[in-house]
Amino acid sequence: MSHIPLTRRTLLGGALAAAVPLPRTTSAGEVPSLWREFTRTPFTHPQIPYIGRAGARRHPRHPRVFDVLRYGAVAGGVTDSAPAINRAIAAAGRAGGGTVHVPPGTFRIDDVIRVGHSNVVVRGAGSDRTKLYATRSLTELIGVYGSRYGGDKSAWSWAGGLIWLAPTARWDSLVAAIRSKAWPFEGWTGNRRDEWRQLTTVEPTRQGAWTVRVADPSQLTPGTLVLLRLADDPAHTLLQHMSGGGPGPEAYYWDDKTKLLSYVPYEWPVRIAHVHGRNVTLERPLPLDIRPEWNPQLTTHVQELTGSGVEGLTLEAVETPQQPHLLDKGYNGVVLQCAYDCWLDDVTVRHVDNGFGLVAASACTLRGTTVSGRGSHHPYFCREGSHDNLVEDFTIEERTVPAPPNTQLHGINVEGLSSYNVWSRGDMRMGTFDSHRGLPFADVRTDITVNNNGRHGGDANAGPLFGARFTHWNIRVTNGRAGLMKIDQLAPYSATVGLNTVTEFDQIDVPDFTGDLNSRLELYGTTDAVRPRNLYEAQRKL
Repeated sequence: MSHIPLTRRTLLGGALAAAVPLPRTTSAGEVPSLWREFTRTPFTHPQIPYIGRAGARRHPRHPRVFDVLRYGAVAGGVTDSAPAINRAIAAAGRAGGGTVHVPPGTFRIDDVIRVGHSNVVVRGAGSDRTKLYATRSLTELIGVYGSRYGGDKSAWSWAGGLIWLAPTARWDSLVAAIRSKAWPFEGWTGNRRDEWRQLTTVEPTRQGAWTVRVADPSQLTPGTLVLLRLADDPAHTLLQHMSGGGPGPEAYYWDDKTKLLSYVPYEWPVRIAHVHGRNVTLERPLPLDIRPEWNPQLTTHVQELTGSGVEGLTLEAVETPQQPHLLDKGYNGVVLQCAYDCWLDDVTVRHVDNGFGLVAASACTLRGTTVSGRGSHHPYFCREGSHDNLVEDFTIEERTVPAPPNTQLHGINVEGLSSYNVWSRGDMRMGTFDSHRGLPFADVRTDITVNNNGRHGGDANAGPLFGARFTHWNIRVTNGRAGLMKIDQLAPYSATVGLNTVTEFDQIDVPDFTGDLNSRLELYGTTDAVRPRNLYEAQRKL
């Protein structure tokens, strides 16, 4: 059989590709039919989400520099430098933004490092040269943090970081609520989810549209961030829509999934690009249909953190044994919360309970991040309605000590209606693809090598493991375990493309929905053969 060269035209599903099908094997790899389909309908494909706009925009380097040494920081790992570093960050915030420079060396921190103002970047000299050595847990620094859903769980098992990027007012309100034991909601609309007001209602529109028509554009300005807010109805048709619709989601019993029901309304932050009369163009296409029964609105939200980041450093916690499952003390790494268009770059965390967190964070990028040391509960967590984020060139190293009894390892976590997030070019030497219930949907894992030895979590009352349009694309499973890798029999209206042969063992799940899941499986039993090899990068090129 002769080989057909892979031109740009064939890769993008053009007329040549439609007229002359590629042979199954070429010297350059194999192009699945799903990719051809996607290029024809990129914003509305039934199984593959459009994630070409995931992640933060590039920001110019700020000319104002605030050196932590001038604010009293001392290298050497003996003197507590957290007050000095936080003073430098605060000064940059008061100046309207700037770069907080942390030079080479080890700086002891006995408190949380807080980035609470927009356009502030904390920059070390490189993750191999600048270290922050954290000596205390969030339980010691802030207090015991219980779960708003009851029980004796520690919410530090999935929240908070020893480097915490969140708007100052939002962080202050969270800490006050925790200390008063009024366990808060953690998202865009406040501790009780009532800190918002309506800007305008929105007319019905289909998923994938970039422009919506509103009733009143008078309060909408290009460049501002708004929330698209969609409420569920008594028949739970919004949750069914997130699951792809059809007989399976219609037959699913939603009413007793109290934790899942607490996650709605669905809140999606997005910037306004243009306003022309009553037509409003957004910077990203709509993630879902807009239907009148869901009371669609554009609303306000708590003040966002934007344009801020952390670069070029290692956060190492004092080494303590990993705690039993859900009893973490809060030796946590870096968290972005109520953050939009923020980033982490070349950051390593070591000996942490939980590594990198996205909590009600959207349009953020984590690039070149690493979790290492004694082992983590959640190396990466993405929850509380986090959307459109990109985690690329990430590494989860093998643990340096054996796992203590009754501990848990999840891996790259997503839950709580979080959507359109991407994990790309990963090296997971332990962990799993932890879809943690709470109906996450339209998320992508692509070009990842994984030793699949973790387990997913999630309460039964948090509902399904997967919504629609999950995609696993070019996944290399080194230990041959199928769980949460091969999802054609678990996730509705989803795709598994380019996966080596795997078998079921250890944690084995059954689908949440009955009947035909309408999911797709292509190039199963291959290793690194699918082209394009990285779904996110290919969508960016489109």
